[in-house]
Amino acid sequence: MLERLQVWIYLAAILMGLVLAGLWPGFGEGLTAWVWAVLGLLLFVTFAQIPWEAIRLAFNDRRFLAAALVGNFVLVPLVLLALLPLAPDDPAIRLGILLVLLMPCTDWFITFSRQGGGDGARAAAFTPVSLAAQFLMLPVYLTIILGPGEALGLMSATVFAAAALLIGLPLLAAVLLEQALRMRGRVEVWQNRFAIATVPLLALVVGLIALVEAPLVFAGGRDLLGVIPVYALYLLGAAALAWGLARAFALPGEQGRTLAFSLGTRNSFVVLPVALALPEVLHAAVMVIVLQSLVELFGMLVYLRWMPRLFPPAQGCSAQSGSS
Repeated sequence: MLERLQVWIYLAAILMGLVLAGLWPGFGEGLTAWVWAVLGLLLFVTFAQIPWEAIRLAFNDRRFLAAALVGNFVLVPLVLLALLPLAPDDPAIRLGILLVLLMPCTDWFITFSRQGGGDGARAAAFTPVSLAAQFLMLPVYLTIILGPGEALGLMSATVFAAAALLIGLPLLAAVLLEQALRMRGRVEVWQNRFAIATVPLLALVVGLIALVEAPLVFAGGRDLLGVIPVYALYLLGAAALAWGLARAFALPGEQGRTLAFSLGTRNSFVVLPVALALPEVLHAAVMVIVLQSLVELFGMLVYLRWMPRLFPPAQGCSAQSGSS
């Protein structure tokens, strides 16, 4: 039920935060520490659902792995270069678009892949590979797109340290917890419990962010809404990329759908620590990232109906695709 209603829950949380900020101006000024604390807990819950033991399985199917890596880390940045001129001419907004769209999703990508008739096992196996690759590649992308000087200015020691701590500590705790649970055979039980907690925690995070960042929303709401067409075009482009890559790498229908969900979903709240640690003048990037998650969720409702038609199962394999 939470997964079905999640987009409306997040939208309600954001609207509630904005309403509270409008009724009591300045109410969110002292809540920044709470944003960091709840976001850290959300990241821990997210990382705790990643099947770290499955990383070795990702290399067993090199065709899908190659298609997913080429799509996410070669072709998607090229799509962003084409879309970025369509975004509002605000450095903070464009930075937020880059941060969120350059980072492939590592959580509900698996859920949507399963719901959309994709290959859940391959989605789970690719997730830890994707997480490692995106953290290595993000500084490279920002340096290429923004230039060395501006990228170094953004990724200052303070920003890097704050983001590394908020991401690194929950990540380490999640990996250690999985190892301990695996020894007791309780991994799946706790992963299911963590999955239930994801939606309420993310709703609390986006609600707090809306409350804290409300002055930016009230001052630049029109520019923020200007990113919606960029996100919508990105979802169309991601589907087109997945279709082309699936044909180029001769992927079966289930893997093509999984690839589409991998390219279409982005790592919105995992990249939030980077945006929150940016200087105040660039904090519009935070709401740009939150807005992307909402557009993406509405887009996934379309993907769930569209992908099984775009990637039909091979003839004679319907029974197998149903079991996966």
